[in-house]
Amino acid sequence: MKKTSIQTADGPTKELFADGTVSGEGKMKSGKRHGKWKFYYRNGQTKAVGKYADGELDGYWEWWRENGQPLQAGAFANRVQVGAWKRYYENGQLWDEGEYQDGKKIGEWTIYDKSGGVKQQKTFKPK
Repeated sequence: MKKTSIQTADGPTKELFADGTVSGEGKMKSGKRHGKWKFYYRNGQTKAVGKYADGELDGYWEWWRENGQPLQAGAFANRVQVGAWKRYYENGQLWDEGEYQDGKKIGEWTIYDKSGGVKQQKTFKPK
């Protein structure tokens, strides 16, 4: 028989890895993630910080690699990427940057090499 669980918690919440260490913390509203949340790697290093609205990614988010270097940063609206976004190489150097509109790349995007030099510029037109 399949077990079903419905989470109806409101207020501060912590999510745990199997070993009991905190994997995420934030607030719940009507059983869904809502407001600012912070996630962690098993080593305690911050993995991501951002906001939810009724269980969906909403607003500005930042992600990091397990070594503490940035991974990517950008915003969501209605579950899709919007506005300025940046992604980074393992060494922390900027990899690419540009804009999203309704989850699709638009305008000029710049791609960098691992030492920071401009490798390519590409223009995306709205469809």
